[in-house]
Parts: sequence; structure tokens; C-alpha cells
Amino acid sequence: MNEDKIIIAIPRGRIIEECKNLLSRTNFSPDPLIYDDSCRKLMFSSNNKNISFIKVRAFDVCTFVAFGAAQIGIAGDDVIQEFNYSEVYAPVDLNIGHCRLSVAALESLLIEEDPETWSNIRVVTKYPNITKQFFAVKDIQVEAIKLNGSVELAPTLLMCRRVVDLVSTGTTLKENGLKEITKIMNVQSKLIINRSAYKTETKKIESIIGEIEKIIS
Repeated sequence: MNEDKIIIAIPRGRIIEECKNLLSRTNFSPDPLIYDDSCRKLMFSSNNKNISFIKVRAFDVCTFVAFGAAQIGIAGDDVIQEFNYSEVYAPVDLNIGHCRLSVAALESLLIEEDPETWSNIRVVTKYPNITKQFFAVKDIQVEAIKLNGSVELAPTLLMCRRVVDLVSTGTTLKENGLKEITKIMNVQSKLIINRSAYKTETKKIESIIGEIEKIIS
């Protein structure tokens, strides 16, 4: 690997098509194989010999950027705030990946009690840090159990009666007997930068930022 190369981390899964619509219009568009779910490659070339891409789990993008494995990434507000790495900053809203992070509970629970009366609860979530911070402001003690996926299954299997998860249409919640109660935050994807890399590769990174800002403006 050329040490002078800029590596951009993009997330697999939910927003890959929106990433494609954005990145395909840049002068450093990645190899189209990066958008192929059946492709098992993790590193990809681009139209610019000095820029490469990696495709990783959405929840890992911030970590790759924070520890310098990638200099730039695309990550959601949810992931950025959950990890809150000091080495990562997010200068550009990309206006993609829109959804929300919300508290949901079993519909059967909500018949029995008012969420305003909660004082000590258990929540299953992929976002224990955000969850604890949100409920702490409300003076609610929370035991946050972390799951990396299939969060909506937890209440069905009696692990808990409440979850915190991303919500787009709400269909998954409804199909699992859950009802959205409170929105914690709106989520969209942002361009994130490694602070140390920015100091050493300012011109290259600013060029990439400028190209993306030109497209989304």
C-alpha cells in the first residue's frame, strides 16, 4: 500500500445505494464492485490512483478513521455520537441516510404503564452510551444491554420490554409488537475526518471535501 494514499471508508448495508449516487459523481469514483453485495473484497481502487476505498460495517467506520486505518469515512450521526472519538470530526452533512434513533416499547407494556412513570428500566440496544446519556437527563436509571443486531427480537424473547434502535418507516417495530415512544435524535450520514491525517494531508483531504461539497450543494 502506497503510504501517500488516502483511504476512504464507506459503510456496507443500508445506505450503500445513496453512497453510490454520491461517489459515482466524483472524480475519485470507486471501483463499481464496491457496491456489489456478493463481492467479498474489502479494499477497492478508484479513478484517482492516490485514493482507495474500504467497505466495512457501518458501526466500524468511525473506529477505522479514529485509529488512522482510513483518513476519511462516511458515518451516521448515531455512530459518531455513540463512540465520540476525539480524533474524529465531521465537517460535512451529506444529506443521505436519513432516519431517527428512538425509544420503543412493547405495545402490551404501554397498556399497563405510562413511560412518564419509568424510574429503573432495562433496555436492549446497539447504542448503550447514547441510551444511558438520554435517560440520565430524565433521571431514569437504565441497564443497557448491548446487541449488535436483531434488537427487536429481545422483547419477544423476554430479554427486556424496551429497545433503542434506528427507525425509518417503523414497519419492523410494528411487526414485532413494538411502538415508537420517543425520538432521541435525527440521524443522517456525514463525512468524517481523522484529525491527525488532516494536519499532514491537508491539501489532499480538502480537495476531497471540496469535491463532495460541490456535488451536494
